[in-house]
Amino acid sequence: MSRSVLVTGGASGLGAAVVRAVLQAGHRAYVIDRQDPGAVPWIECDLADTRAAEAATRKAIAGLGGLDAVVTAAGTDVPGRLADVPAETWERVVAVDLLAPAAVIRAALPALTESHGHVVTVASTLGVKAVSDATAYCAAKFGVVGFTRALAAELAGQVGVTLVVPGGMRTRFFDDRAERYKPGPDAVLNDPAHVAAAILFALGQPRGCAVRELVVCAETETSYP
Repeated sequence: MSRSVLVTGGASGLGAAVVRAVLQAGHRAYVIDRQDPGAVPWIECDLADTRAAEAATRKAIAGLGGLDAVVTAAGTDVPGRLADVPAETWERVVAVDLLAPAAVIRAALPALTESHGHVVTVASTLGVKAVSDATAYCAAKFGVVGFTRALAAELAGQVGVTLVVPGGMRTRFFDDRAERYKPGPDAVLNDPAHVAAAILFALGQPRGCAVRELVVCAETETSYP
């Protein structure tokens, strides 16, 4: 049965891989992003504006005629020591990575409850293991872990909830960083398509069965466990 799936950050990186996997499985995708994802319907939105994120979610649901799943794949990071990262930049990372997923899911809950749908949040291995020069990202991703676990308890029996914890992936996520914050030449990064496949696996479970948490990373990932 075809499902309607809303993907934040679906124009690039993991989000784009999720969109491809959704389409390949015969489902419909709708994207919220600042960039045009190409071949699927989308709404332009800066997810750091959480009220705009809520409005975009409601508009997407109207365009889809209902909703079966949300995947909050959008993410950003600006690494650096706390004293060196401007407050506005630090707070934007937390807004996009933590507050926006909560806003999108909140707006989607009426439709997801009606369809007995599914939520997939995307944290990070740096949401379970902290490192230096990543206070904003770790704060946000640790927050996503706690938020999702609490949400799963809150929505048990009504909406499926899955926490995905990916390791480093071969995307453009690292492109704009200073060299010292980019993966080294020997770094082994995972293919985002593998993480997307894990997300589709979680979404494909029958009603009554919940995949609560998935850690998906290269087998030599240094930030997990």
